[in-house]
Amino acid sequence: MSHNRLSLETSPYLLQHKDNPVHWMGWSEQALQEARDRDQPILLSVGYAACHWCHVMAHESFEDPVTAGLMNQNFINIKVDREERPDIDRIYMAALHSLGEQGGWPLTMFLTPDALPFWGGTYFPPENKYGRPSFRHVLTEISRIWQQERNKVTQNAEAISAALQHPRYVASPDRLSTSEIYQAADVIINATDPQYGGLKGAPKFPQGPIFTFLWEVYLRSQNEKARDAVLTTLTQISNGGIYDHLAGGIARYSTDHKWLAPHFEKMLYDNAQYVSLLTRAWLKTESLLYATRIEHTVEFVLREMTSESGCFTSSYDADSEGEEGKYYVWSLAEIEKLLTPGEFEIFQVAYDVTPSGNWEGRTILNRTHDQTPDTPENEKVLASARAKLRTARSKRIPPQHDDKVLADWNGLFITALAEASLVFGKKAWADSATQAFSEALNLFWKDNRLLHSHRAGSTSHEGTDDDYANLIAAALALHALTGDAAYITKAQELTGALEDNHWDAAEGGLYHASQKHTTLPIKSRTIEDDATPNANSVMIKNYNTLYHLTGNEKFKTKAEKISDVFTSAAKSNPFAAPGLLKNALSLQDTIQLVLTNDASPARNEMLLLALKHTGLDATIHVTGANSSLPANHPAYGKTANRSKPTLYVCRGATCANPATNEAETLSALRLLGIANQA
Repeated sequence: MSHNRLSLETSPYLLQHKDNPVHWMGWSEQALQEARDRDQPILLSVGYAACHWCHVMAHESFEDPVTAGLMNQNFINIKVDREERPDIDRIYMAALHSLGEQGGWPLTMFLTPDALPFWGGTYFPPENKYGRPSFRHVLTEISRIWQQERNKVTQNAEAISAALQHPRYVASPDRLSTSEIYQAADVIINATDPQYGGLKGAPKFPQGPIFTFLWEVYLRSQNEKARDAVLTTLTQISNGGIYDHLAGGIARYSTDHKWLAPHFEKMLYDNAQYVSLLTRAWLKTESLLYATRIEHTVEFVLREMTSESGCFTSSYDADSEGEEGKYYVWSLAEIEKLLTPGEFEIFQVAYDVTPSGNWEGRTILNRTHDQTPDTPENEKVLASARAKLRTARSKRIPPQHDDKVLADWNGLFITALAEASLVFGKKAWADSATQAFSEALNLFWKDNRLLHSHRAGSTSHEGTDDDYANLIAAALALHALTGDAAYITKAQELTGALEDNHWDAAEGGLYHASQKHTTLPIKSRTIEDDATPNANSVMIKNYNTLYHLTGNEKFKTKAEKISDVFTSAAKSNPFAAPGLLKNALSLQDTIQLVLTNDASPARNEMLLLALKHTGLDATIHVTGANSSLPANHPAYGKTANRSKPTLYVCRGATCANPATNEAETLSALRLLGIANQA
């Protein structure tokens, strides 16, 4: 090959590199065959459009003719968008971890022509610095070893591949006990920052799976330390610089321990989990801060991350005009010029605006240490000031928007939007959630299986287990919201396709990539949560919900099988699999809310009261005029009061008396030990 072929791709990340002097190819059988034909190693570079350090390495190395020359002469160069091909990213990131490296992006891996990994790293600088060798040195040395010491490459590739292919999970003979799950929560709580929230140290990530698990522990055990860890984290994120105080939404992570200075990229999946956890916390606290952040973040996504079809787009970059955070930061003079003296006086104190700035001489707006009196008058002034700054900011050159639509991330946000609509009664949000789900199926559901990525009129790449799991969860959330049984039917259909393509019949659990439609050299089957919940843990909840909605025992069996297969891994490292721990709690002790499908104010008030105590992970079954409960359901055969909206609270095999008002709902919750007697 003698030219760069990325102009043929649709991924915004790959298109960012189409003018590099590197002879890049996308991942394809053609690229792999060229490596075999030329007997050259593959240089695999994995990143994503919003990745700051990916841009740095691109400017320093991939745009440099000398470095590109070394790459072109000695390697088959393959560039991958990790969001478009998470199946590829997961395999080679696991390979990097097997080498003892922490991981991150850009991911730089060297592969044999058969795509087996033998060495790698992440970001490499153009010169020796940061304790890392220069990228040119790495290229030269890897090429030398390939040509002169091929046996070392072969040994490394075989060892790494064997480690990744070897069964990592052995089914536990004992089920996870509730006490073990609570002990795991205590381990995590001890690692949280009591002042600023999150896990101790820096950088800090929102860690949605971890803090959602701690919230479920609090609801079920009244563990106040778990509650405080979650509320401190949510409050500090919501006031910190990681939150965009002008437009809404959070950045991917903070570089410091106070949530002040993020890498400024905004990802759909982070904002989905932020809205979801805030909604859960609001049910207990009714915090105005949380309600405001939910509203502004949802409106940000609906306004700025929604495609013409109604599905949700992927991300916004950290950089603009070649500079990280330039779009988001301010000087005191800029703000003072835009505001009236009265507005500036209040805004300056509230948002940490100083002459010297709080980050590299500039100001990142935050309210972490704000002592401004929380009065309606002050908030009105601050709202006016924020609107002026947002209008001024909109005239700047914005960060690049990655507008591709991903099935799994859409599932996450549709679920969060459905939950928020259920709790806050926002019809517009419900309409957006139902439209996005319908359009996602139009885009991704092809030939009785899911595809993963859509952009520029093209839908491509086999769906992963995450795509199925998150869209199944979205379907079940939409049933709870709308009462439409068609969503239960669609969830079952998606589940059948997931099993056909991803279920490990020998060991149990789900492979990440389709086993019918993949040519990847290594299989991946994991339970570890990443920035998003692992599909295996999500499916424990989905299977359990489907069992209670349909009465089909096979769903319960599958949920228990997944839990059993990965129990040992969760026990050994609770930080790795909080999603399993959370959903194992629900599997062992399922709480159900069965209600009539009339959507009346009285019914909704009972539901909100129940959710305040059960949380949004309770199974919600909305019945029609004729009960659709399966014969083995504990509420089967019970008669609803025809003249009033009715709610049944069930726990395990027991249901309380039907509730037709809030007092009876609270009584039912207390009877089943879900609400305190006080």
